[in-house]
Amino acid sequence: MRAAAVQMWCGPERDENLARAAGLVGRAAADGAELIVLPELFAVLGRDDAMRAAAEPLHGPTLEWASVQAVRHGVDLVAGSFVEADGDRLFNTSCLVGRDGSLLASYRKVHLFDVGVPGAATRESTTFSPGPGPVVATAGPPDGPTAVGLTVCYDLRFPELFRIEALMGARVVTVPAAFTRATGEPHWELLLRARAVEDQVFVVAGAQWGTSPDGTARHGHAAVVDPWGRVLADAGPEGDGVAVAELDLAELERVRDRLPSLTNRRPEAYPWPATGGSES
Repeated sequence: MRAAAVQMWCGPERDENLARAAGLVGRAAADGAELIVLPELFAVLGRDDAMRAAAEPLHGPTLEWASVQAVRHGVDLVAGSFVEADGDRLFNTSCLVGRDGSLLASYRKVHLFDVGVPGAATRESTTFSPGPGPVVATAGPPDGPTAVGLTVCYDLRFPELFRIEALMGARVVTVPAAFTRATGEPHWELLLRARAVEDQVFVVAGAQWGTSPDGTARHGHAAVVDPWGRVLADAGPEGDGVAVAELDLAELERVRDRLPSLTNRRPEAYPWPATGGSES
């Protein structure tokens, strides 16, 4: 399977973003990509009021657009994420669309970015509600389907989610992201490689670059990482583009056979602490 991580600058105008994303999807497909991952909030990104105004139902214009693109190019498409409205709640939602245009799975971002890091301070929970949990779905051609786990951006810092998706069968985990430059420079590649190595999966991570309408500088570096922790492709720090690489699923199985860390787990030895912390 050949996969592509898309990198783009995203603003508050949905039609403009979708038009540019369509060109990048076409570019990735022309390079042989069968699985394409767009960035977080690729359809609309702006200040909180703009995000709320752009909210749409799950089966709304962004998913409709993604379905058309998937069929047009014959690819499985992770429609980054967009602002999903469900009743009076909003979610940061990623969708996996099959090459026949069908919705294979939707995932609501579990971990909300509430941080006080200088240059990255934000409180995502003022806009979004957290999603319920991990999602893994099957994508790819009928003669070679692959289990794909879905995550979004800040989820990358929570190894529990990736481990559970790996145990649910994921061979590929997708990470649509809009990592800040302040946190991305020290942590982005480190975390992508760590999650890939820990769970012996391919990680395909779309990214935003440049300065967002809310004034946040984005890190870029859309990337594909293999189960040995090698960065197979990197879109660099700036510019719209695609990072395309071959996902050798047979090599993934060889890695798991040679270094069987998933098999060697001992869950009975590490129960979760009752209080989530320790006493001194």
